[in-house]
Amino acid sequence: MTLPAEVIELIEGLRREVAELRRENEALRAEVAELRRRLGKDSSNSSKPPSSDGLKKKPRIAGSLRGKSGKRSGGQVGHRGDTLKRVETPDRIERHTASFCRCCRGVLTEAMQTGAETRQVFDLPERLIEVTEHQASIYRCAACGGETKADFPASVAASAQYGERIRAAAVYLNVQQLIPEDRVAQTVADLFGAVGFCPDTLVDWVGRKARALAPVFDRIAALTATAPVRCLDETGFRVAGRSHWLHTVATETLTHYRVSLKRGGDLPKNLIGGVIVHDGLKGYRNLVGLDHALCNAHHLRELKALIEFDQEPWAEPMRDLLLEANRAVRQARQSGQTALAPDLAKTFHNRYWELLRIGLSYHRTLPRLPRRPSNRGRAKRRPGHNLLIRLHKFKTDVLRFAADFAVPFTNNLAEQALRMMKVKMKISGSFRTFEAATRFANLRSVIATARKRGWNILQTLATPPQALLQAL
Repeated sequence: MTLPAEVIELIEGLRREVAELRRENEALRAEVAELRRRLGKDSSNSSKPPSSDGLKKKPRIAGSLRGKSGKRSGGQVGHRGDTLKRVETPDRIERHTASFCRCCRGVLTEAMQTGAETRQVFDLPERLIEVTEHQASIYRCAACGGETKADFPASVAASAQYGERIRAAAVYLNVQQLIPEDRVAQTVADLFGAVGFCPDTLVDWVGRKARALAPVFDRIAALTATAPVRCLDETGFRVAGRSHWLHTVATETLTHYRVSLKRGGDLPKNLIGGVIVHDGLKGYRNLVGLDHALCNAHHLRELKALIEFDQEPWAEPMRDLLLEANRAVRQARQSGQTALAPDLAKTFHNRYWELLRIGLSYHRTLPRLPRRPSNRGRAKRRPGHNLLIRLHKFKTDVLRFAADFAVPFTNNLAEQALRMMKVKMKISGSFRTFEAATRFANLRSVIATARKRGWNILQTLATPPQALLQAL
């Protein structure tokens, strides 16, 4: 039976309409999935900073990439507690006596004392600032009548001035504790009794200290350049009304900061050999003569998003594999080993390749994402597909921590180094000049390095630069 031409044309029109509606439905579903992914992103499943989570933060443990440890909160069994300890020689002793016996109310004399119970109170002195007057003697020679005056110390150049320790304390409050200049002036006046101290004086002190510690800063830069393993990262901040970048190179004992106008085009070029751990910024690949390791904390966050939003079957096993390999490396290191057992290392590598195969096969079964009119170049890929390609292309860099125990699992050293700089931006907003930003970064390099080495920060800022160079 032959259908009329009108019916055939109607059927073909309906088929085209159904096909168009299906394409439109796929596009809308993809768009809804992308919008849900964006709305569900936070610091636990993406590279967004924790400050962007707002008031609807997830519980810390539930959102942690490490998961629950199974331990009770607080001090663990075998942990030695610490408390305020008495000193052998107190600065001042106050004696308390009794006049009458508590038993018979008889009079007590000093000769009746048989001992003393002691307690110590740690407190600030009522007056913290101490004024030292330097007197240079003046002589008149009996032979020729000439007058000679003794020399003052080189650091004593004015009739009234602040000493090195109070200068170091003010710089410490500004650069280490990130207190703005005006509030530092108030703090110095309230705590030390330095009435009349002004913010401009602090700015001058910070500049002088930065210039004095320039050789120490240069030495830190040279040491990080030749370190066998270092973590690199960068963050944006405002300087003189423009966007700038703060680059950091961090090791277990060193931290080096550098201010730059560009992000990827002005990376540290002085690094010599060794391994750099980073988040995969393309510009780091232009640094020649170096081995690379990728931060697995970023991979874990991306895998968590794929588990929560896309339910991709390979994501959770890959996350578990990375965490298991990290635990194995940590246990091997604690037992004194320098490498994983060959069979165990081979098992991890085989599982890694198998999960990549499963993931890539899964994405080949998915329909292509619809191309928007604004899209140019190659077709857009799903986030999971992009991650799989990266894990495949840079497999050696992803698993370098398992082959070389000196390489950390994450780039946290560098990210932690940048965290306080973001706090500085939240407090002060920006730097007014590039010089001020550079000065601050140089001083923070010295302070962060001193903190890692267990040095007292206040003493570090008051110590001559030559002594710090010798300690490095």
